[in-house]
Amino acid sequence: MNQPRMPLVTTGLAIATGLATVAALVGPVAAEPSSDASTRATSVTTDQVVTWGASADRVGGSFADQTVRNIIHTSVGGSDLRISLSNVFGDRIVTFDSVYVGVQSEGAGVVPGTNRQVTFAGSETVTVPNGAEVLSDPLPGDVPGDTNLTVSIHVRGASGSLTGHNLAMQTNYISGPGDHAADTDGTAFTQQATRWYWVDALVVDTRQQVDTVATLGDSITDGYGSTRDANHRWPDYLARRIAEQPPAHQFGIMNEGISGNRVLTDGAGVNVQARFDRDVLSQPDVRTVILMEGINDIGGGVATSADQLISAYRILIARAHTNHTCILGATLTPFEGAGYYSPAKEVIREEVNTWIRTSGEFDGIIDFDQVTRDPANPKRFLPAYDVGDHLHPSDAGYQAMANAIDLRQLECNR
Repeated sequence: MNQPRMPLVTTGLAIATGLATVAALVGPVAAEPSSDASTRATSVTTDQVVTWGASADRVGGSFADQTVRNIIHTSVGGSDLRISLSNVFGDRIVTFDSVYVGVQSEGAGVVPGTNRQVTFAGSETVTVPNGAEVLSDPLPGDVPGDTNLTVSIHVRGASGSLTGHNLAMQTNYISGPGDHAADTDGTAFTQQATRWYWVDALVVDTRQQVDTVATLGDSITDGYGSTRDANHRWPDYLARRIAEQPPAHQFGIMNEGISGNRVLTDGAGVNVQARFDRDVLSQPDVRTVILMEGINDIGGGVATSADQLISAYRILIARAHTNHTCILGATLTPFEGAGYYSPAKEVIREEVNTWIRTSGEFDGIIDFDQVTRDPANPKRFLPAYDVGDHLHPSDAGYQAMANAIDLRQLECNR
């Protein structure tokens, strides 16, 4: 007799903890299914995609016998959740002896009955060497899209240097001493943080037609200036648009933006050429990359000509194509009025954008410059889309960027 899959999260945001719960949620177990139903059930092929991702980077501070509770927002729904933990920038081996995932209720709290322990190669404890990352065992059950999950991690002993993500635009939580990963009550989490710690991807199984889209860039992709805890980065708005599509046209979205990042040299985070394999090409089932990066190279004086960035873009395009991955080029948004603006740098930005639009070397073009600029002064943001620093979009600007993307381009094949 075929048993129903135990859900990780139901539409009521509760995790099943036993057969009684399953019966209450899905009704009585049906009689032996017909041969036709069995054939239909076994014909659905699944694939792994990334429902959330954030580029690993060096973050400040350290922990000792403490628990962090990361708040993670899914894009596409799926099943059999796997959690990727990174110690890529650590200076020592770290041991995580308690990792739990649940559904956020409010603040550091977890919806009662939803917090479940994650294992690694069958063990509740995992040791991760410095420079390495690890993927958990699949957690049986279903995970909804567009939902805040809690990923709670207790580190045994001293953590040393931390790996995480500096600009979360999300409130996360840190406990005092002790293992509080299994706690549903959030009272032990007495500190708040705006970084994510150790977790760099959530992977789910979905229908085989569903793939991953990687958004790769700097602070504008990372969501600087968007409303905290609201998921108003442009990749978030894109994920919500995609969720309205039929299942065969949906994607998981991973946000690989790093605030302050550059194409040509390390800045905030290692340069995009150096992190391209780890953050994009090695991730599950990436069909399409959206690349928007270069304004920090221009503004910071690293790129003194458009040709320098164009040469780097060509390298990234070639690497993506070798991996049978499509890469879409996004134009650089206006920045007149920003602290590092100059007329000479504006010439470089315009030359780069002209090449992106006309060269034909990307698999498609997203004209973020056109959609965000002020028609009365194309060198500047439209005031309604300017967060106020003349470099980063407001929430309305991020939404306009996402709305400008032709979703058909995401289905590019190579």
